Amino acid sequence: MTSKEHQSDPAVGAEDRARLLAGTHHDPHSVLGAHPVPGGVAYRALRPHARSVTVVRGPLRAELRDDGDGFFSGLLPPGAVPEEGRLRVAYEGTVHETADAYRFLPTLGELDLHLMAEGRHEGLWRALGAHVLTWRGVRGTRFAVWAPNARGVRVAGSFNFWDGTGSPMRSLGSSGVWELFVPGVGEGELYKFEITRPDGSRSLRSDPLARRTEVPPATSSIVHVSRHVWEDAEWMAHRADTPVHEAPFSVYEVHLPSWRPGSTYRELADQLTAYVSETGFTHVELMPVAEHPFGGSWGYQVTGFYAPTARLGTPDDFKYLVDRLHQAGIGVLMDWVPAHFPRDEWALAEFDGRPLYEHPDPLRAAHPDWGTLEFDLGRREVRNFLVANALYWCEEFHVDGLRVDAVASMLYLDYSREPGGWRPNEHGGRENLDAVAFLQEMNATVYRRCPGVVTIAEESTSWDGVTRPTHVQGPSGFGGLGFGLKWNMGWMHDSLRYMAHDPVHRAYHHGEMTFSMVYAYSENYVLPISHDEVVHGKGSLVSKMPGDWWRRRADLRAYLAFMWAHPGKQLLFMGQEFAQGAEWSEAAGPDWWLLDPAYPAAPDHRGVLDLVRDLNAHYRATPALWQRDTDPSGFEWITGDSASDNVLAFLRHDASGRPLLAVCHFSPVVRHDYLVGAPDSVPAWSEILNTDALVYGGSGVTNPGPLKPEPRHAHAHPTAVRLTLPPSATVWLRPA
Repeated sequence: MTSKEHQSDPAVGAEDRARLLAGTHHDPHSVLGAHPVPGGVAYRALRPHARSVTVVRGPLRAELRDDGDGFFSGLLPPGAVPEEGRLRVAYEGTVHETADAYRFLPTLGELDLHLMAEGRHEGLWRALGAHVLTWRGVRGTRFAVWAPNARGVRVAGSFNFWDGTGSPMRSLGSSGVWELFVPGVGEGELYKFEITRPDGSRSLRSDPLARRTEVPPATSSIVHVSRHVWEDAEWMAHRADTPVHEAPFSVYEVHLPSWRPGSTYRELADQLTAYVSETGFTHVELMPVAEHPFGGSWGYQVTGFYAPTARLGTPDDFKYLVDRLHQAGIGVLMDWVPAHFPRDEWALAEFDGRPLYEHPDPLRAAHPDWGTLEFDLGRREVRNFLVANALYWCEEFHVDGLRVDAVASMLYLDYSREPGGWRPNEHGGRENLDAVAFLQEMNATVYRRCPGVVTIAEESTSWDGVTRPTHVQGPSGFGGLGFGLKWNMGWMHDSLRYMAHDPVHRAYHHGEMTFSMVYAYSENYVLPISHDEVVHGKGSLVSKMPGDWWRRRADLRAYLAFMWAHPGKQLLFMGQEFAQGAEWSEAAGPDWWLLDPAYPAAPDHRGVLDLVRDLNAHYRATPALWQRDTDPSGFEWITGDSASDNVLAFLRHDASGRPLLAVCHFSPVVRHDYLVGAPDSVPAWSEILNTDALVYGGSGVTNPGPLKPEPRHAHAHPTAVRLTLPPSATVWLRPA
């Protein structure tokens, strides 16, 4: 063979051929497709399983030579293959014609790559993942994935017989991103990334930024195109009108798969919207809806951070649910889990053959409690992945708030770790400085880009400044974390411990009900009775109360009215609003049969549900209960030390000073002529809510008519209201 003939040989060279077959080629576009060579245009294609490949351009038909192993090549005349050239590929029993993927320039621009390298691509989901688009006049799907340690990446899916050999992706330089535009691939196709790891082995991985997945236990990603047309413009336009901490905020926590087992997102859009509207909650909080392989994790072990779980429908179906709730005036909060992820070999763990999303230090990577891996929050690309994910749910799904799970496990390097099982930070402390910086960045970014959205921390320690703005430094030396609200775990534990005591012993634990006011204004709080309190042997809320069934229900009703009157927002987990007696089960869901009129005890459960409905109605209509939640001037003790009587009494004030008087009596006896101190500025009071009312299943001991204060000194006030305190009940009074 002469030198000239050798230069004109269009076949793929031995080295490139070996790398393409091994899945280790970083630039397949430099080899495949049309390339000028001496004497014409070399055309090379890699089409495994094909019988023949023909280049088609207008009347031109040029069949390529079969070079074996799926390679085809040919030498075409100069200028014979312009941009519009296509490939006709014959397989056994079928012929497929398409544009050649390897004639296209990269679909990602320099700005995208620069922002990703900086860790500042706030619309990351628009760059990575699978996107149907028209590129250079051709319709197809752009696949892009971050895998900086990979020796090669190929895309495999239903469109190429799950053989990625013919679909190698190109590396976009130091960004660590691999990209390929595949003509003809559209919505609904299944795909994964086939990654060749540093050791040469291959791994098939789901897309970290997949926006739709198969129904578990299947694990493929799905090319998705959203067609939902939003109809919540009025809600979105006004949700930022009033800051959340100055607005009514009463939350119904829901595990969607089990709320009505078997229901889809669209069915829940009817059922859940109607129920929450009837019961009067201002918001629903959804336990994690991001895709997760094991239903028993309740969504807290996420593998598909950008995909709503396919168990209940498509991403557009989930958008429809949010849309319907908004149209009914109901806000949507979502549990978000940036603390950890599971080790499934098809997901994020050692994604490209080395620790990538997880911390490279084994002492920092393994979560000691859950058998999962912790994110490497010091890596800018990982922070970008998570910050963009928070924005994704708020911007693409119109979510109104993110309740961030397990914040304490992120903040402390020694969380659940024994001595010697963790390393101090650069200052010798136990604080996770990377996590602090991440949470500050996430909160600041969400509040900047998404007006009206609130972030809520599940943080169980006394970390200073969880809800302080990020730019305000506290005594600890850290700026605030920037959350809008924080779960008040101390209030929850103390108050439930008090209620679990028999009333005869409660006098000795009275401080458990009053201590929360010592720190009530240190953060912006939510009072959470969440799913965590009614699982793993803890019993349901009503079952925590002592005594017989009547006393348990009475205590529950009194407790709920105390909770709704206490400073802070309210959260109640599904089933507790009608006194479900059993623990929650994700398999069975709430015991709705308890409300069936045919069930003899249904009135007992309906009474509690009616109380919750009325609590929410009065709450919404009474600014004193929410307008100054974070202002100490919005609260005033009447008596916090009547321990022997098991009585608490306090005032709530709205911005104009108009009060509500709450009197809580946690003893199963009637107390007649009980004097409760009251401000002399109110000429008469009216009882607007009494948890002992017959309609709620109580004994009917009420205080009818206007109640005029007497000139009797009581509880440090010059006047007092004479009340009959019902057994185990809370009474709300307001100016007549």
